Amino acid sequence: MFRSFDISASALTLNKLRMDVIAQNIANAQTTRTETGEPYRRKVVVVREEQNIKPFGQYLRESMGGFSGGGVKAVRIQGDPTPFKRVYDPGHPDADEDGYVLMPNVEILREMVDMISATRSYEANVTAFNASKNMAMKALEIGR
Repeated sequence: MFRSFDISASALTLNKLRMDVIAQNIANAQTTRTETGEPYRRKVVVVREEQNIKPFGQYLRESMGGFSGGGVKAVRIQGDPTPFKRVYDPGHPDADEDGYVLMPNVEILREMVDMISATRSYEANVTAFNASKNMAMKALEIGR
């Protein structure tokens, strides 16, 4: 029962991090120069299932079709290797001798879709958390 709280909490934390990274990407969609001298590079969150040290019984349950139920975890935040956009703007202070400026590889439409996905996932995990809480409350009422 309490394992479901842990799983929902890990997903809520992860989706909050995803929304923070997406907000950072949107805020820097026009940043043409960072401290490295390059345009801002879009960041993405790399996620994996949380793996705990498993007792033998858990291996047995998983082999019989169960799930590990460890939740999710952000492994790292990495730069998107997509190439930068090249825009002709000869009046820009970062324009090269041909008048082109390297712009960040952030697409606002993709960021908005990712933000909607993270928001919906967050809401789904809040619903799952509340359902688990209601089940626990009903179980406590049975004992009265």
